Amino acid sequence: MRRSLARVDAVLVQAVIAGALSFAHLHDLAEAAGQHGWKAWAYPVSVDLLLVAAWRRLRSGHAIASGWCWFLTALIASLGANVATAGLLDLDAIPAWLRVLVAGWPAIAFLGGTLLAHTPDPTAPAPAVETPEPAETPEPAEEPAPEPPPRPAPSPAAPTVAPSAVPAALVEHARKVATAHQDRTGEPIDTDTLRARLGVPPALARQIAAQLA
Repeated sequence: MRRSLARVDAVLVQAVIAGALSFAHLHDLAEAAGQHGWKAWAYPVSVDLLLVAAWRRLRSGHAIASGWCWFLTALIASLGANVATAGLLDLDAIPAWLRVLVAGWPAIAFLGGTLLAHTPDPTAPAPAVETPEPAETPEPAEEPAPEPPPRPAPSPAAPTVAPSAVPAALVEHARKVATAHQDRTGEPIDTDTLRARLGVPPALARQIAAQLA
């Protein structure tokens, strides 16, 4: 436990020292390039924030190419300031290209920070889309059962003539007609022929034929 605490303390102290020195070098270079007052102090803050944003993007494991691009850009700006203020560059006579680079750094840092912050994370859960519930379809109304077609009225039966109503003389005459028809044709007379010979209604002819049978 004590070893881990000592290791953490050493790392923190080293980080604070490195950050303070880099911060100071960036401030000195910005001020030498014509950025005075609070502007000179804003430059190291901008570089360090871009470094942190790029490092977080690399740690996330997504858009690694973009993370490395902006991490190296911020690292070169920090290392360049450290090297430039180490005596290799005359801070009293800053070249024009370096003044232009320092003046254009805020736009570069803003672009990098915006791209790193707003790059979508493919592992982030997509927002849930509420699916509309299907509308309840009304149940079809029960159709009434079709009424059975009306039964046709029974046709009135043909009036029948009772056998007792047939006169005996008519029956005797019909017998003679039937006998003569059979003698002439060799076949018994049918009801239609009998009705035609006697000139009686069909019902009466059937009654007479029934008595002759």
